[in-house]
Amino acid sequence: MADAPQFKPLKEIGSVPLTDDSELKYYIDEYRGHRYGSIRTFVRRKNYTGPTKAGVTLNQALLDGVLTALSKLPENPDTLQDQELARLPKKAGVTLVVRITIYRDTTGIDLREWVQDINYEGWSKKGVRIPYSGLAQSIVFLKDMKAAL
Repeated sequence: MADAPQFKPLKEIGSVPLTDDSELKYYIDEYRGHRYGSIRTFVRRKNYTGPTKAGVTLNQALLDGVLTALSKLPENPDTLQDQELARLPKKAGVTLVVRITIYRDTTGIDLREWVQDINYEGWSKKGVRIPYSGLAQSIVFLKDMKAAL
């Protein structure tokens, strides 16, 4: 039986620490001959070290849209409530939503898929939250991703 196609990490761009044992990694992937930028949460724990399911994959158009939305943000957040920045079509029935979110009294940028089909409409589990303190570094990584694609 032939191996199923899977993502192949090609180049690590960088990482932003989240906690003592987790980080967001920015890297370039290849799937079925196409290159993508990926942002994924990785953990370092006693029982498991590696990627988690929390992540998002960006093609060139999505990457451009995310960069456009994030480049307009100030260095310090000026909102005390969730605020949507952009909705970017990903594929039929799936939209990537870029928004500022407040969670546990901290501000971050949420990149999450919104699914709309016959059976379900709402947030999917696919996505990441970038701490606002890591926004400037994340924008640099996203620009590096764009250059590598």
